[in-house]
Amino acid sequence: MRKAFLQLHFAILLAGFTGILGRLITLNEGLLVWYRLFFTTIFLWIIFAFSKEQKTGTVKTLWPVYAVGGVVALHWVFFYGSIKYANVSIGLICFSSVSFFTALLDPLILKRKMDPREVLLGILVMAGIYLIFHFDPKYKTGIVLGIISSLLAALFTICNKILLRSHSPKQITRHQLTGGWIVLTVLMPFYLFLFPAPSLIPGGSDIGWLIFLSLFCTVLAYNLSMSALKSISPFTVNLSYNLEPLYGILLAFLIYREDKELEAGFYYGMTVILFTVLLQSWRVWKKKA
Repeated sequence: MRKAFLQLHFAILLAGFTGILGRLITLNEGLLVWYRLFFTTIFLWIIFAFSKEQKTGTVKTLWPVYAVGGVVALHWVFFYGSIKYANVSIGLICFSSVSFFTALLDPLILKRKMDPREVLLGILVMAGIYLIFHFDPKYKTGIVLGIISSLLAALFTICNKILLRSHSPKQITRHQLTGGWIVLTVLMPFYLFLFPAPSLIPGGSDIGWLIFLSLFCTVLAYNLSMSALKSISPFTVNLSYNLEPLYGILLAFLIYREDKELEAGFYYGMTVILFTVLLQSWRVWKKKA
């Protein structure tokens, strides 16, 4: 059990590094995500080639998985855009608004009764983001991009609930990220027309960080989470992932000293959001008890 918890929290720490690397890599957000998906897809298919997993599914049955992969790719583009236009801390805090959009979209898509408590908690998160927006207006572009990123994250998470009824997690991950790369490849000419980049080829250090992002923060983090699930309940895993923004923000404070860039409004908003996350965690934990 101890080993499983170490695996889980190492996976969360790796996930927290994605924001740090988003600021470190000099490519714009579109190219960053394209290369991340490119390397990740290669690694996943290599792992699949050497695994004992049977090939299942056809283009007809897997096309929804590929389509949701496009949503994942766009989510990452907006997430890294939020970091580029603001900073890591803002991007990660805005990601917390995924709970608000999930509370609204989940009942609509999955045809279940809306939980007013979930909506209220989501509104509290949005209030926290508004505090940051109100006191630190220079981050408004990054905040808007971060909120769109969260909306897309809520959408693909709900869609994945449906896909898991007929596909395995490994199959979804492999085909979904492949689909994300294909969708982004199709969109890339239009994206680069609107947002020209000085160079399409990453430099040596960028390539190294992109491989680290793909291999460790994506592939390894996913496999560690799957290994932890053998000994830990899915509930505990999902609850623990609430620490990802906190880990990422602490890393941003340590590495980039973003604590010196941020004003009081950020901390007011972060306090409201962290309180909401703790309240939601306690509510779900009480329900499970």
